Amino acid sequence: MGIFSRLAQLIKSNLNDLISKSEDPEKMLNQVVLDMNNQLVEAKKQVASSIADEKRLAKQFEQETAHAAEWERRAMMALRAGNEELAKEALARKKEHDQLAATFQEQWTKQKNAVDQLKKALRMLNDKIEEAKRKKNVLIARKKRAEAQKAIQETMHGLRDQSAFETFDRMAGKIDQLEAEAEAASEIQEEYTGDILASRFQNLERTAGADEDLVALKRKMGMLPPEEAPAPEAEAPKRVEAGIPAPTPSAAEQDELAAALEELEAEQTQEQQRKAGR
Repeated sequence: MGIFSRLAQLIKSNLNDLISKSEDPEKMLNQVVLDMNNQLVEAKKQVASSIADEKRLAKQFEQETAHAAEWERRAMMALRAGNEELAKEALARKKEHDQLAATFQEQWTKQKNAVDQLKKALRMLNDKIEEAKRKKNVLIARKKRAEAQKAIQETMHGLRDQSAFETFDRMAGKIDQLEAEAEAASEIQEEYTGDILASRFQNLERTAGADEDLVALKRKMGMLPPEEAPAPEAEAPKRVEAGIPAPTPSAAEQDELAAALEELEAEQTQEQQRKAGR
């Protein structure tokens, strides 16, 4: 095999492969149906022309039959008039029209049979085109369904790729790190601004009556015994008579009271410092 023939075969194979790859089934089916419809239009024109020829031959046959009958009538009229020569000429003309009528009748019969066959073929072609249209719609639907399934499979294959999940895990780690840094910055801000102590007191105020409410609910439900009524305070043995001023404490008693207040304030200060240091 020469180099030019091998080169021509290579080019032809590449062109055929390129054409095969560029063929779109939906476009090809639409084009095939369009071509079939064009063929149907041409076939209808041919059948219509054949039908017209059939009608023309039938009309000519009728005309020649009518002419033959007319010349026969004239021959009879010549015989009644006693003119046999004229009657023979009329019969000769009648014979010519009979022969033409027979020829037209034969042609008309053949044309009529041909038209019947063409009509049958036209109906079959029309049925084939309708069937092709239905098959085209089914094939296009199958093509679209196959493309959708292929796209789904490609998407599922992409989801099975571990790199996608690794990306999610990496992003989750970064978000956790950002949240931890934000919490640390908030704690440092509260520690240096003294807000941590205020937040503790706010939490204490929010939960101050929680234990009392729980005990009251348990007593209401009968889970705890009812609260005992407080004992009445003992009446003061003596009442200060109106108009008599209270005795003024001595200097020693005032010093003892001042010392007790200072000791109480010192204890409260130590308790607050101890709570703040927790």
